[in-house]
Amino acid sequence: MSAAATPLTTEAPAVDLAAYCRRIGHAGPLEPTLETLRSLQALHPAAIPFEAIDVLTGRGVDISPEAVDAKLIAAGRGGYCYEQNGLFKRVLEAIGFEVEGLIARVNWNAPSDAPPRPPSHMALRVTIDGTPWLADVGFGSCVPTVPLKLDSREPQPTAHETFRFVPSGPELQLEAEIAGSWAPVYRLLPSPQLDADYELANWYTATHPDSHFRHRLIVTRTTPEARHVLLGGRLTVRSADGEVDRRFLDAGEIERELAERFLLQVEPDWRPIIERAALDVVVE
Repeated sequence: MSAAATPLTTEAPAVDLAAYCRRIGHAGPLEPTLETLRSLQALHPAAIPFEAIDVLTGRGVDISPEAVDAKLIAAGRGGYCYEQNGLFKRVLEAIGFEVEGLIARVNWNAPSDAPPRPPSHMALRVTIDGTPWLADVGFGSCVPTVPLKLDSREPQPTAHETFRFVPSGPELQLEAEIAGSWAPVYRLLPSPQLDADYELANWYTATHPDSHFRHRLIVTRTTPEARHVLLGGRLTVRSADGEVDRRFLDAGEIERELAERFLLQVEPDWRPIIERAALDVVVE
């Protein structure tokens, strides 16, 4: 077989499962079952915060397995979807799950008549006993904390929001019920993605002037009790029972919340970002 005809490999790079389990606090079995997937998907967003601080510092985001593991597992940092779900995909594959990468058009907080956005969000399809499930640990403030059945059109309750899938042409719209209304989250494209397919999307998300990660501090953490969202200088805590606490923070308070609430070791070069965030008090 010639070099040009050599098939692409889909073999997942090795991941230290023991270190990952320590990072998220998983002490249960590691078998390719729905129960294991449920446990991992609940623990991951509570332990590893969603954040894109490296975009704001200008470092960029390296989504190679080695860089992601060094950052999210060894260094105790968070990351955004390509890092979070890239790591989660390799973990699930190492356990023995059947996993495919997907990509979606984000329409979270977008008006109903907004034009389609380019595909920019990584998610996962996990097939267990013939049933396809959406697994996603990298969608920030509305991340599903349980696997969602992709072949169901019925509402699917979780500890936070209730979700549903609505067909939209060849795509599948994920919606969340918030304050009694269905809000769009993202539209999944049907075709599986190779790991290499995310390189261009990651470059766009980390560098394009239209990427909101370039302009605003966004950090989230979802625990069983609440969703914690830092957007600029505004901290919102939305408890599982629907109660919402919202307040604006000064720079010192932002730095303290990053460390205590979001479990991040604040680095010296984050200070200008923190000071700009304290001035970002737009009420949306």
